[in-house]
Amino acid sequence: MLSELLHRLADVKGLEWIRLHYAYPTKFPLEILDVMRERDNICNYLDIPLQHASDRMLDAMKRQIKQAEMDELIATIREKVPGICLRTTLITGFPGETQEDINELKSFLDKHRFDRVGVFTYSHEENTGAYQFEDNVPQEEKERRAQEVMEHQQEISYELNQEKIGRVFKTIIDKKEAGRYIGRTEFDSVEVDNEVIITSNQRLKIGEFYNVRIEKAYDYDLEGVVVS
Repeated sequence: MLSELLHRLADVKGLEWIRLHYAYPTKFPLEILDVMRERDNICNYLDIPLQHASDRMLDAMKRQIKQAEMDELIATIREKVPGICLRTTLITGFPGETQEDINELKSFLDKHRFDRVGVFTYSHEENTGAYQFEDNVPQEEKERRAQEVMEHQQEISYELNQEKIGRVFKTIIDKKEAGRYIGRTEFDSVEVDNEVIITSNQRLKIGEFYNVRIEKAYDYDLEGVVVS
């Protein structure tokens, strides 16, 4: 009933941004994509944690999905909601993971060019399905692999951000630091995604929306000026 919930939320006056997080890829409710496309106050943003791309790792993680199915799902999402921002999270150092799995993961990132990516290292916790496996990837290697994947994604993020220069985005102001305002577009979730750094002579209200033209772009952040 998620699509109905979204429709009802979108009808609530004053709700300007509704954002979807943690959309599990298996048995993905495709009907929500129609709602996202139809309703202006549902952000064109989707957080879909894929965890990995190697079929061998996906099987070990019991993700109940193959890379080919993820390819098809991502293509469908982008077809139904043009311009959507896709965020995913990945895990490195899962028991049995090899460098070949990491290489396959980086190729997957090249293929799909996600807007946002978070990478975590595997943690061997009791009372989890993976606890039965030997935690055979040293912590230092887990972190090295995470860094390798993030550096790979960093180049993709930089290229995607460069495409935003000159464009105007509706931006919410989150805070003011060191004389500059910090905001986010609809393509950014609080604390985990890009920020927009805004220098303005006028006083901006925290929590209000402004149209901001992007003038500079970096790996993960943007700089812009208020145009209205």
